[in-house]
Amino acid sequence: MSATAFVGLGSMGLPMARNLVKAGVAVRGFDLRPEARAALEADGGLPAASLAETFDGASIAVLMVVDATQARSVLFDQGALARMAPDGIVVLMSTCPPSAVVDLARRILDAGRRLVDAPVSGGVVGATAGTLTIMAAGADADLDAVRPVLSAMGSKIVRVGAKPGQGATAKAVNQLLCGTHLAVAAEALSLAEKLGLEMEQMLDIVSGSAASSWMLRDRGPRMLEAEPGVTSAVDIFIKDLGIVLEAGRDAKAALPMAALAHQMFLSVGGRGMGTADDSQVIRAYRSLRGTV
Repeated sequence: MSATAFVGLGSMGLPMARNLVKAGVAVRGFDLRPEARAALEADGGLPAASLAETFDGASIAVLMVVDATQARSVLFDQGALARMAPDGIVVLMSTCPPSAVVDLARRILDAGRRLVDAPVSGGVVGATAGTLTIMAAGADADLDAVRPVLSAMGSKIVRVGAKPGQGATAKAVNQLLCGTHLAVAAEALSLAEKLGLEMEQMLDIVSGSAASSWMLRDRGPRMLEAEPGVTSAVDIFIKDLGIVLEAGRDAKAALPMAALAHQMFLSVGGRGMGTADDSQVIRAYRSLRGTV
């Protein structure tokens, strides 16, 4: 069997590829950054010097790129799809607009290959631990073919439909909750800060009460840090909540909470902090009260 192609060795993609290697899957990986390719090689993967080399003869190709535009560029503009084995399967794990995934699936099918729409949730922590939740959509035979690959990266694989685009739709709903939970957690902690409460004590209270959420427990401690390390950037939620709003617009569904959360992330990104950790959405509230 040919090596599984893997494109996008970023903060989530690299640990996902590592877990494939640990599971005994031969992985040929590519990223524009030489250091990412070197890191994969150090863990037993096969670094590729180009996209063409990555896809050459592959029966399965995993894409963990930034967005649908990058996916189109890799597959079509740069010609990687044509290097896959005939009837090969592309596993798209990036967060993309549902309509874009439907279009990609059509073009991939026209080229004699297939698409499994399989976005993930769980962040860097889940990617590293191999405990991602994977929202997979595609034909039964296609999902069966890629299940060993998915199982090496996630502990929960949910088949959300038979048609590509349905996975992206499920991910949009997931990201609506993640983004709004995060923005509201920042609002609550900002209020506590304004009122002069002891912040670590307040975080401990709300994290263990009915007010808690996974996003609060995970991001809350970093909201209290002046310059936290970056596990997921503000720009990611600007993109993801934009996708949520696009999906709502297409369905003519009003999403006022998502729109407001999107504006809070945009306000931080617009101040040049798009690459900061997404917990720093709290700076939007500090700015509103004139303290940052």
